[in-house]
Amino acid sequence: MVMGHAKPTILVVEDEAPLITLLRYNLEKQGFRVEEATDGQEALLRVAEARPDLVLLDWMLPTLSGIEVCRQLRRKPATRDLPIIMVTARTEDQDAVRALDTGADDYIAKPFAMDGLLARIRALLRRSGGVATKGTLTYLDIAMDQDAHRVTRAGKPLHLGPTEYRMLEFFLQNPGRVFSREQLLDAVWGRDIHVEPRTVDVHIRRLRKAINVGGGADVIRTVRSAGYALDQEAS
Repeated sequence: MVMGHAKPTILVVEDEAPLITLLRYNLEKQGFRVEEATDGQEALLRVAEARPDLVLLDWMLPTLSGIEVCRQLRRKPATRDLPIIMVTARTEDQDAVRALDTGADDYIAKPFAMDGLLARIRALLRRSGGVATKGTLTYLDIAMDQDAHRVTRAGKPLHLGPTEYRMLEFFLQNPGRVFSREQLLDAVWGRDIHVEPRTVDVHIRRLRKAINVGGGADVIRTVRSAGYALDQEAS
């Protein structure tokens, strides 16, 4: 998907009618196409019929919770890397981490400011391949084709979510350098979005799992109290 051509489609999965109306109004005003589903089962059908560019997924839904919808979408190859923002009515940290652990790319707690939500949507669409950049980045046996938005390790394709992709891209542009959580937040999410530093740890864990899937050496080094680096000394 390339921003600036067809309107990006956002599937809003929400069972509160007033909130759907509010979201539709604000998103359409910003140039997005809006589809809606009011329960988890319908959300899965909608995605299967026509894959949206991003899913705004409420945690508390009838028939199937947002967490379960997210899990099912992540299990299918076609929607494994579909950008998902989880909307929670709960602000407890463990809930946010659970949303991310299930495979959501981001989360926002109700009640939220519309500007904050729009900033998160834009940032996530950027990370999921909104803008094609030239060239191939490589490190050891890892190669990232930035035009095709494809990553391989030892010739085998890797499946990364948009946030892990952007994080790996940043590491590949700066191999060997140690970055703090704050620097990674700035580089991957952007300065205008407030994200908890522990969110970085969750995505690092997901990135590690994705790139080590074939049993390759772990190339992400955790530097105690400093941050993370792409470094072959990791293992």
